[in-house]
Amino acid sequence: MYGFPYNSLMDNKTIEKVLKILEKKYKEWEVPIVTEIANKTKDPFRVLVSTVLSSRTKDAVTREASRRLFDKASTPRALAKLSPREIEKSIYPVGFFHTKAKRLPELARILIEKYKGKVPDTLEELLELPGVGRKTANLVLTVGFNKPGICVDTHVHRISNRLGYVKTKNPEETEFALREKLPLKWWIVYNDFLVTLGQNICFPRNPDCPGCPLNKLCEKINI
Repeated sequence: MYGFPYNSLMDNKTIEKVLKILEKKYKEWEVPIVTEIANKTKDPFRVLVSTVLSSRTKDAVTREASRRLFDKASTPRALAKLSPREIEKSIYPVGFFHTKAKRLPELARILIEKYKGKVPDTLEELLELPGVGRKTANLVLTVGFNKPGICVDTHVHRISNRLGYVKTKNPEETEFALREKLPLKWWIVYNDFLVTLGQNICFPRNPDCPGCPLNKLCEKINI
């Protein structure tokens, strides 16, 4: 292990430098699948469903599962008509596909009955939907509605701590720490930047520190 001993944390002046570097590098990398879907469709419903599918699932699998499912059901009404078995066949082998296949038509029915077929655009309402946790709700807000939110997955949690910007034990702690510390102007893009970095360079094991554009700024905590 090297880096500082956490008696002080990276300040906002440094994180600004970090995020401006990532803003430039981001354009050279393949974007996360949910962002890709959001950019192509501008449809919060597809963003919501693909985000649910993406949990514990690699992007390549999520991409194909989303495509197959949306070929059959691209609206809440169409999704509500599918049986769990039909959904399973479309989304396999995403993580927890049995559970997701049961929750998705339930989610669609709630959107129809409570929100007239629209996806709600507040964190509180999104969190009431089945299968939607804080990560999913925040990602729908940011990439689906372009509203401020802080989506923290394993990449964001790991890299935020590795950089030395926060000192937290789990993604939920990281989200609330970032809400207190991260400048609001970076909230929407923070997840995209760090997930892309995590998928290309800052791996959980054996990160490519020499090839990382943040090498001189990162504290490399717990590497």
